Amino acid sequence: MTTTPTGPAGTAPVVRARGLRMAYGGTDVLHGVDLDIRRGEVFALLGPNGAGKTTTVEILEGFRQRSAGEVEVLGADPARAGDAWRGRIGLVLQSWRDHRRWQVAELLTHFAGYYPEPRDPDELLAVVGLTGQAGQRVDRLSGGQRRRLDVALGIVGRPELLFLDEPTTGFDPEARRGFHDLVERLAREEGVTVLLTTHDLAEAERLADRIAMLVDGRIRACGTPAELAARAAARAEVRWTAPDGERRREHTADPSRLVWELHQALGGPIADLEVRRPTLEDTYLHMLHGRPGTEGGHGTTGPADSGSGADSGSGSGEGADADADRARAA
Repeated sequence: MTTTPTGPAGTAPVVRARGLRMAYGGTDVLHGVDLDIRRGEVFALLGPNGAGKTTTVEILEGFRQRSAGEVEVLGADPARAGDAWRGRIGLVLQSWRDHRRWQVAELLTHFAGYYPEPRDPDELLAVVGLTGQAGQRVDRLSGGQRRRLDVALGIVGRPELLFLDEPTTGFDPEARRGFHDLVERLAREEGVTVLLTTHDLAEAERLADRIAMLVDGRIRACGTPAELAARAAARAEVRWTAPDGERRREHTADPSRLVWELHQALGGPIADLEVRRPTLEDTYLHMLHGRPGTEGGHGTTGPADSGSGADSGSGSGEGADADADRARAA
């Protein structure tokens, strides 16, 4: 098990789990997961389909009973927390029931009514770039617009802790950048803690202060993106063309020193020099398969989460009020 470090001395983590276990029938899905997530931190949970990501998050949200272990979220056990606690957290689900006949502003105002001090719906629509769609029906939105509405619904209640499940699915590059800026603003300026589940390594590296890699129900690694990249099994690779024209390569933990030694040995510039350093993707692939990424640094990620099996989500098939409760309406 890997235990993530706590925050500053005397500061209790927003999310704390110790020995978290989950079994379905005779099958163990989580095998003693330990987590600490700090206030104001963007924390990414990475893992392939079936790794236990959704199960872990649903336990933290209070929507699934754990088999064993201790869990504390915002100072309470999610399994026993009440409505006041639910009003302090927000969700952006990967999928949930469409309210096709609702207008955008109408739906957001409806959700806002469940919270004691919600954000102003009009201001929030401007933040997520949907002012022009305020009077439009939900079923007329594009995929990216619908995802931005999901984000607005998740943060309308001013949550202290925000769960984001594959949040930028369907976003175009401009919308993705805008969403990333919004998440960073929520964390840095408002102190919102963000738990992000994603298969997008670039997004995790861009947003997360720390990343945990969940594989086969266990936390295999946890740290900052730079720390995890440094843990890659593949050391830096140095390539060059020797004086005889032969292409050479060597793996080393100290590429700068190797390049200096080559320069000294060759007595001048090194032909066709390339240095490839380990990446977050290398670490991820090593945790999954025990191997580094491809030589060119373009290895594939794990399979996309299909939302099936023990690691499936549970955000569909409910009406507007039930969805509002699922989104932590008080």
